Amino acid sequence: MTVVYSMQHRDPRDEDLIKGTTGDWEIILGLEVHAQISSKAKLFSGASTEFGAEPNTQVSLVDAALPGMLPVINRYCVEQAVKTGLGLRAKINPYSVFDRKNYFYPDLPQGYQISQFKSPIVGEGEVVIDLAGGRSIAVGIERLHMEQDAGKSVHDLAPGNSHVDLNRSGVALMEIVSKPDMRSSDEARAYVTKLRTILRYLGTCDGNMEEGSLRADVNVSVRRPGEKLGTRCEIKNVNSIRFIGQAIEYEARRQIEILEEGGSITQETRLFDPKAGETRSMRSKEEAHDYRYFPDPDLLPLVLDQADIDRIAANLPELPDDKKARLMSEYGLSAYDATVLVGEAATADYYEAVMKSGKPGRDGKLAVNWMTSDLYGALNREGHTIETSPVSPKQLGELVDLITDGTISGRIAKDVFDSMYKTGRDPAEIVEKDGLRQVTDTGAIEAAVDAIMAANPDKVAQAKEKPALAGWFVGQVMKSTSGKANPQVVNEIIAAKLGASSDD
Repeated sequence: MTVVYSMQHRDPRDEDLIKGTTGDWEIILGLEVHAQISSKAKLFSGASTEFGAEPNTQVSLVDAALPGMLPVINRYCVEQAVKTGLGLRAKINPYSVFDRKNYFYPDLPQGYQISQFKSPIVGEGEVVIDLAGGRSIAVGIERLHMEQDAGKSVHDLAPGNSHVDLNRSGVALMEIVSKPDMRSSDEARAYVTKLRTILRYLGTCDGNMEEGSLRADVNVSVRRPGEKLGTRCEIKNVNSIRFIGQAIEYEARRQIEILEEGGSITQETRLFDPKAGETRSMRSKEEAHDYRYFPDPDLLPLVLDQADIDRIAANLPELPDDKKARLMSEYGLSAYDATVLVGEAATADYYEAVMKSGKPGRDGKLAVNWMTSDLYGALNREGHTIETSPVSPKQLGELVDLITDGTISGRIAKDVFDSMYKTGRDPAEIVEKDGLRQVTDTGAIEAAVDAIMAANPDKVAQAKEKPALAGWFVGQVMKSTSGKANPQVVNEIIAAKLGASSDD
């Protein structure tokens, strides 16, 4: 049974503590994830959000902040934010306000960012993450607010010059702020992975970190177990789950070294350098008052109708946790197998298609094993995804049935699978036309056993003294029958002839 730990009553685990030269330290982590809303148009203009366009070709007059241009809210983006909040089991605030967050940066044409400060569109929620050993924890969500993205500064096109690409300027973002509930880099990685999965299931963000659609600001502090919270540093714009883990490990040890040498931590914003594997100072950490927030005078407060919220809630897709529980119940899967399947919606959909393509009672565990090992191994080698798999769910299901009913052995099934993958033929056709049906005739198997024993009397004598050596005979019989002999029957006959039970 999976146990979900409450953050309010969670004691630090020894495995999560960092050993310093003067004792143990505990990491306290909170993440601010910036997720680009899946929308064809930007938050306050009709300009395209398509990735990969030529610089400055997707910029409206609003995005460029030309004088007199006024923002108009994108209703679809608002619905996507509400949908995300519902998927995070969070409180939807019917009343929210857009504010101006004032700061200067070359890729911010207006000189301020339109964001939400005191009155966000989504309030508190939670994300349950699964960890090693069947342990799960609930990470609290503090808030989700909407804001527009800035442009992009490009520094490597010409020596001594920087360029600005405003294609991203005005793109709709959701900033999802967690509570400081995580205690290790493993938990932080699991949180971002689960959050990205939820967003993809909802269709509110594609989660492509390599394209900048999802990135995280990681807040790290350390303390002695049980003491008050330490001073935190924020690592900005980490765009890979692996880098998130590396940044946390480095930053925590950096802070511990400073404290153990008698120093103090300066609250600041830092960047992670993936090549060096270290964080470095970027600027002193700003506080809210540094941004001089005030309600944007060009935008009215956002007031949501409860009927619209209810409509969005009624059309939510099945989310990962619900799907996991259902797969465990319907197909008898372990929590681990179900977790692996629901990590990507396409994977779970393929599995369910496998299970529903044949008669009821198909071996669900065997189907998982073939999907996650042989099928995914082949897809990865060939550069395919589950959506472009040469093996259909129906074909994989039929292969599972052929193994289950004894038509082919597990070893022969691998040859059948390879042929399915390369030729697209159905497994039953391959078995019949290639003569791969498993030999279950006890007479034929016994004859093969007798022949091998007659040719190896010395090994027969040894095996009678040491029953564990019977495995050699099994291998020889399988070899002589090209792997077609039923392994269980082979074991039983050999054990009987050696004067030992088949359980030895």
